Amino acid sequence: MSKLKASILVVDDEPAMRLLLTSILKDEGHEVTAAASGEEALQLLATRHYRLVLTDLKMPGISGLELLTHVKRDDPGTAVIILTAFGTVEGAVEAMRQGAVHYLLKPLANPDELRLAVRRAMEERRVTDEATSLRQATEAVFPFGEIIAGDAKMQAALDLGRSVAPTDATVLLTGETGTGKELMARAIHHWSPRADQAFVAVNCAALAETLLESELFGHEKGAFTGAAAQRRGRFELAHGGTLFLDEVGEMTPALQAKLLRVLQDGTFERVGGTKTVTVDVRVIAATNRDMQRLVAERVFREDLYYRLSVFPIVLPPLRERPADILPLAAHILHDAGRRFGKHIVGFTDEAQALLQGYAWPGNIRELQNVIERAAILCREDHVTPAHLHLSVSPAVSSSGVPKTLRALERETILAALAAHKGNRRKVADQLGIGLRTLYTRLQAYGVSAESDEEP
Repeated sequence: MSKLKASILVVDDEPAMRLLLTSILKDEGHEVTAAASGEEALQLLATRHYRLVLTDLKMPGISGLELLTHVKRDDPGTAVIILTAFGTVEGAVEAMRQGAVHYLLKPLANPDELRLAVRRAMEERRVTDEATSLRQATEAVFPFGEIIAGDAKMQAALDLGRSVAPTDATVLLTGETGTGKELMARAIHHWSPRADQAFVAVNCAALAETLLESELFGHEKGAFTGAAAQRRGRFELAHGGTLFLDEVGEMTPALQAKLLRVLQDGTFERVGGTKTVTVDVRVIAATNRDMQRLVAERVFREDLYYRLSVFPIVLPPLRERPADILPLAAHILHDAGRRFGKHIVGFTDEAQALLQGYAWPGNIRELQNVIERAAILCREDHVTPAHLHLSVSPAVSSSGVPKTLRALERETILAALAAHKGNRRKVADQLGIGLRTLYTRLQAYGVSAESDEEP
């Protein structure tokens, strides 16, 4: 675990202990301020924000517990660690109930106890901050109150999301890559009673099995090479809130068994540990795979599939909601223009026709990439076809028979490959799909999936 530097307020009425704590933390590179009482600490907290408050529990005047109450009321983002003597452990337990992240016994048996507790607190705060930033970034593009869904299929999906949100039912979101599954998951969380708790997302396809297990369930110190300290996993960080498992169909059988247990009774053990951890987490899973086929092929556990799909919601691809293409494009263009400092009124008639005639194999993600690129290139008040860089293949064959969606998708991908001279990564970026998804599609089309990307 890397050392995260932080501003820390140390509060203790014993001068020797104050000096010891301050010295240890400064050696770690933290910015440390010391206070000799709860009253002095409150004065300091009124003038600036601290990432962490380390306070003695028993002090004359304002106690550590009272100080914790003030911190959690006025600056809930600040982490609090309690210091307590052996005889007052019950008070420390009460502090944990009220929001303290850890407690340490005085006198310190080893300075490493303090170092480790602070690192854990900062790591947990970092993960929470990342989740908050990601949520805010998503809402900035598609605020939950303004999800664009004029199409009946998308409206039906949103209605299902609103219906299931107040419950704790596990939701399985299915649909092609780029159809907005994570956005739907965040909307369900936003509409739920858990909205003021954490929303934590994990991409099950992005990590190797061993890393994903540690990411989900945490690990104990020494569980594997590089595990220098205990680490809480995403299930623990999502306690009280929602955990979003993206691309859950990619999970290995061993992890499927552990996930099934959590869904059944809310318990698990960290990697390398024996202590059972209990959590209260609402799970929303998503996949672009045919889960029933994976179950039939015994790639995915049938019992886990039924646990995940208590409430399934299918998100339609963009080509099946044509009425939403132009409103979505206008929304994205407005946001991109604001971010890039440009005043772009809209699209020319020709550009609108091009947007509506394109098959959008990468769905909304591809649409967003195309529009943002167009906004960067546009030096006029309207986006033209030249700014969009889209090549629409005819929707019918030379015989007049409509082409299949598979054929249109194949032509679109091959055209992008030609335009980027075979650079797979650039093709995936343009189409708004993952590199792994691109390789899968190429293999299905009988095209070599060997990467010849630029360095």
